Amino acid sequence: MKPPAEWIHRILDLSLLRCASLVVPGKQRSEWWREWHAELWHVRQACAPEGSASWMGEREITAFCLGAFRDALCLRGDFGKRTRPAAVFQGSAAQCVLALAAALVASYAVALLLPGVRAERSLSPRQVSPGLVLIQNAGYSDDDLPTISPAQYRVWKGRKQQYFDGFAFYRVAQESVEREFASSGSREQESWEIARASSNLFVLLGLPVKFRSPEAKADSSLPELILSEKTWKREFGADPNVSGMEMNVGQRRARIVGIVPDDSRGLPGNVDAWLLQPDSAIVSSGVGYAVAHLTALGESEMWRPRVPITVYNSDEPEDDLLGISLGEGTPEPWPVFLFTVLLAFLALPAVTSVSLGEYSVCSQRPSWSKKLCSWGFLIAKIALLLAIVNFVSLDLAYARTTLASTQAVYIQLVSSFSLCLFGLRWVFKDQRQRCPVCLRRVEHPAQVGLASRTFLAWNGTELVCMGGHTLLHVPGLPTSWFSTQRWLYLDTSWEFLFAPSVAGPRNELLSGWSAH
Repeated sequence: MKPPAEWIHRILDLSLLRCASLVVPGKQRSEWWREWHAELWHVRQACAPEGSASWMGEREITAFCLGAFRDALCLRGDFGKRTRPAAVFQGSAAQCVLALAAALVASYAVALLLPGVRAERSLSPRQVSPGLVLIQNAGYSDDDLPTISPAQYRVWKGRKQQYFDGFAFYRVAQESVEREFASSGSREQESWEIARASSNLFVLLGLPVKFRSPEAKADSSLPELILSEKTWKREFGADPNVSGMEMNVGQRRARIVGIVPDDSRGLPGNVDAWLLQPDSAIVSSGVGYAVAHLTALGESEMWRPRVPITVYNSDEPEDDLLGISLGEGTPEPWPVFLFTVLLAFLALPAVTSVSLGEYSVCSQRPSWSKKLCSWGFLIAKIALLLAIVNFVSLDLAYARTTLASTQAVYIQLVSSFSLCLFGLRWVFKDQRQRCPVCLRRVEHPAQVGLASRTFLAWNGTELVCMGGHTLLHVPGLPTSWFSTQRWLYLDTSWEFLFAPSVAGPRNELLSGWSAH
């Protein structure tokens, strides 16, 4: 008969093991209990056999049972890592697509927040009329100086012309403007460069006035005020609802009716706003600029950038003038982006390999549906990348609302080309490291072979697909017989090594693979 002290120690040890088993995951609890219960029997036989119990032996047995808690905690931690959903999601094609989609949403959100980007997108496309010339006095070398008087403009417009079918005039002067803020009721007075222009100027230019309000156009009691693009961005934060607002220009009240892009025709004069008025309201004093539109005969005769013009007057000396062809303005963002994308695709083979590798010839090759998924994934990455590059280049180019259009074009050109080129390089590099079957990134690189035996045996890096589908062989030094990476498809005999439920062999395989 066992002494009572021995029974107490046995019950205490079994209670400790039973408490530790509660920490173990339910699926492994029964097997864990059987293993530790059997180990406890062996430990008791070694430390305190029946009939010869001692205090030191029972102490060692109790320490053994307390160690079961550490083992149970480790087992639960490993089980949580294996069953974590993020582990399955990590490195997958869905994770890559979602990351690119998040970057696209972020770049688009920034584009919506920047006034300069909103304005540039809302003011495109910019359609203009061809065959426009700026008429200047030939005696002046500076094209930006105003040289045409309102009287000359009226005479030319009243005559029947052979080479011109339309004239417009504008004169730039600094005037005070006063606008009222509806939110606070306060008034602000500033000095703007106001161009008092003939009412047909923008019709002659063929330049559309953006955000024109029908109500503002119908109300003819107030002169029409058209803001320049830079003023709209600087003073009104590129607000598309600015049409219909009223403000004082000099001594007159005017109504804002729309926005006109800057630098669209290369018109001289640093204009903040255009005040349209009929020809009868144009003052006779001072000088300004005259713009003319060529007829078909005029375009055939005046095809040069600068053409001398002689005007014969009946009662005055003849005038020596100069016709300066107005340029087409700065290119729009969309053609610039398409141009940089074309350049990036042409330059891509110079910075990276566009090959996706060779494939082993065996019966385990993926089906056509898997191949279509792989190509669809590649196309989706390229499409998302191009959209991201488009918005990011616009954010960089038009982040500053006061930036000149030519500078913005250069910034967009450089940033779009650079981002697109290196982005495409990443896309193809990422695709070369994804399993053709499951599109997960291959992992656990292992160095195989010796560099000194490159021409006798294979030498390079070997990576494994965690789904057990393929091995990727990347040569350390490309040779004539092994110049690019190769995919080796694994048959069904490898599946037991990659089964998710077999945690032990899988972990041992990976640790051995990395140390290979």
